[in-house]
Amino acid sequence: MAMELETDHLARRQQSRRQAKGQQQQQQQRQNAPSPKPPAPAAAAAGGLSAEAFLALACVAVSLVVLPLVLPPLPPPPPLLLLVPVCLLLLLAALATFVPSADVRTMASSYL
Repeated sequence: MAMELETDHLARRQQSRRQAKGQQQQQQQRQNAPSPKPPAPAAAAAGGLSAEAFLALACVAVSLVVLPLVLPPLPPPPPLLLLVPVCLLLLLAALATFVPSADVRTMASSYL
């Protein structure tokens, strides 16, 4: 009975060693295998626009030519709505003017 247990124990050890060896070999094969390189896009390699991008730009150009001829003219916007871009411009000018001045050299060196 003790011999059977011992041989069974030895057989299990050998089996686990074989499995460990097999796993190590698989890992080595994965490491040695060349990594697949992603294919480069044809448009980027050629330095031009792809066919899809060219088609989209052509459709936008055609719509900019055709739609003003087809659609009726729109009424002018309300006068208060015309003040929105003017107010935005004034706000940006005020922010650019009244920003606290700081030493430009210290600001530039903090980003380097």
